[in-house]
Amino acid sequence: MTHISTRHGILAISPILVFLSSYVAVSVIAGDFYKMPLSVALIIASAWAVIIMPDMSLHKKVEVFSRDAGSPTVMYMVWIFILAGAFAALAREVGAVESTVNIAIKVLPAQMLVPGLFVAACFISLSIGTSVGTVVALSPLAVELAQTGSESVPFYIAVVLGGAFFGDNLSFISDTTIAATRTQGCQMRDKFRANLWIALPAALAVLAVYVAIGLNNSGDDGHIHGLDTNPLLVIPYLLVIATALMGINVTLVLSIGIVSTIILAITYGHTPTELFGYMGKGIDSVGNLTIITLLAAGMLGLIKELGGINYILQVITLKLSHSRGAQFSIAALVSIVNLCTANNTVAIITVGELARNISAKFGIDPRKTASLLDTCSCITQSLIPYGAQTLLATSLAGISPVAPWPYMYYPWALTAMVALSIIFQLPRRLNKQQTN
Repeated sequence: MTHISTRHGILAISPILVFLSSYVAVSVIAGDFYKMPLSVALIIASAWAVIIMPDMSLHKKVEVFSRDAGSPTVMYMVWIFILAGAFAALAREVGAVESTVNIAIKVLPAQMLVPGLFVAACFISLSIGTSVGTVVALSPLAVELAQTGSESVPFYIAVVLGGAFFGDNLSFISDTTIAATRTQGCQMRDKFRANLWIALPAALAVLAVYVAIGLNNSGDDGHIHGLDTNPLLVIPYLLVIATALMGINVTLVLSIGIVSTIILAITYGHTPTELFGYMGKGIDSVGNLTIITLLAAGMLGLIKELGGINYILQVITLKLSHSRGAQFSIAALVSIVNLCTANNTVAIITVGELARNISAKFGIDPRKTASLLDTCSCITQSLIPYGAQTLLATSLAGISPVAPWPYMYYPWALTAMVALSIIFQLPRRLNKQQTN
C-alpha cells in the first residue's frame, strides 16, 4: 500500500467529517434529529468530496460517484427495499400483520412479548444468515406490537435490529462469516465456536434486561384480551418467515409474500386495482430510503477514490507492539472501514489480508481474528444510522434512522464482550493451542 501523507489523508476522509458535522451537529443544535435530513447531509458531503478531488474532470468525478452508487450490491439492496415496501403495505392494509400480532399477544404473556421478539429475531437471523431478511420479516410485527401496547416503536425496532445482527454475526451462511473465515483461512465451525464465547453472553445479558423490562411493564394478569383476528390472514406472513428460514433468496421470499397476500386478499373481496394501489404506496414509502442508499454509496466511493480507506488502514497499523494491541487494532480497522463503507461484508474483505498479516506477526489465532472481524463489523453496521438494515427497519416503521439508537442494547453489550475477550485473551483455549 502506497504511503499517504497526513495532509492528504485527512483531506481524503474530510467528507466523513463534513457529513457528521452537517448531520449530527445541526441536529444536536436544533435539538431534533428530524430537522436535518440524511439525504441533504450526504449531498453536502458528496459535493465537498467532488470539490477536493484533484486532477480529475467533473465528468470523471461524477462517473466515480455513479459507479459506486449504481454497483450491483447497491442495486440489489434497492430491489429489496422496493419489494419490502410493497409487501409491508399489502400485509398491513389487508390485516395480515395485525392478525399475526393479535395471535402473538393472545399466546404470549405481555411480559414476554419483548423477550420473545428478540429471541425470534436471533433465531431467524441465525437460520437465514441475513440481518436484512430478518428486518424485513419482523419489523412490521414489531411496529404493530408496539402500537397495540402503546409502547415505543423505536425501542421495538431496536430489539429486532439487535437480534438480526446476532445471527448475522454467527450464522454459517452469513456473508460476513464467509468473508471472515475465507480471509483468515479457518473453518466456519471453528470461528463459530470462538465467536459464540463473545456473542452468546452478550445476547443472554440483553435478554435478561428485556425480561426485566417486560416484568416491570406487565399488567395485572400479564395478558391482553379482546383482540379479534382472522388466522387465515397470517398465512402470507408465515410464508415469508418459513421461506426465509429455508434460506431462499430474500427477493424471492418477498415475491412469494406479495403473491400470496394478493391471492388471499382477493378471496376476501379486495380488488386487484385496490391491491396495486397499496403496493404503489408501499414502494413510494421507501423512496427516501433508496435515495439515501444511493447517495451514501456514491459518497463513500469518492472517499475510497481519494485514498481515505487506505489512509485509515495506514494510521491504525502504524504502531503495534503486542497481541492485545494488535487485536484492538484489527477491531478498530474493520470498524472504521465499515463506518466509511456502510457495508460489513465489504469492510471485512477490505481489511482481511492486512488483519491476517497482523495476526501472523503477533501470534493471534486465525479463529479469533475472524471472530473479531465479523463481530466488530456487525457492531458498527448496527449502530450507524445510514446502514442498510437500520434504514430499512426505520423506513418500514416510519421513524427517524437515529430513533432506535438509544435502545440498541445488544451492540453495546457485544462491544463490552469484545473488549473483555481481548483484555483477558478469551477464549483461553485458543491461546493455549497457538502456543503448543
